[in-house]
Amino acid sequence: MQDYKTMISMCAEQEEKFQFEHFSRKDALKIGLKLHENAKEQPVAVEITVNGLVVFRCFGEGAKPDSELWLARKRNAVDLMETSSLRFFAELEDAGETFADRKLDPNEYAAGGGFPIRLRGTGVIGSICVSGYPDHVDDHQLIINTLAEYFA
Repeated sequence: MQDYKTMISMCAEQEEKFQFEHFSRKDALKIGLKLHENAKEQPVAVEITVNGLVVFRCFGEGAKPDSELWLARKRNAVDLMETSSLRFFAELEDAGETFADRKLDPNEYAAGGGFPIRLRGTGVIGSICVSGYPDHVDDHQLIINTLAEYFA
């Protein structure tokens, strides 16, 4: 069994660390292209939304058509909880709950690979979502690694 409390804490730290002072469509383009590049040969789909509008979307070679559904499910989790979808998943697991226990349709929400775009002093204005790795933790880690490069 995984240590979900550690995962929750790690995600909370990442969400605090990777807050933006401002976020433009140019930022979305830079981050989106960097995510695509960092995915290397993985068949990854990337989506970035701001205020409900998709401002970047790219399906890498080999990405499956169902990736679009996964991106939407991850975006829904970020939009609802204003946290990463991995943190939401870990909080549910730690509490012994499922999406259904929260009266959420599991076909509409997914874990891992969704990260909030949070403006410092303002709040969440959108999301960065990735789908395509075999494990949702790897989808999340691609976002974290890319944001670390972006903020460096």
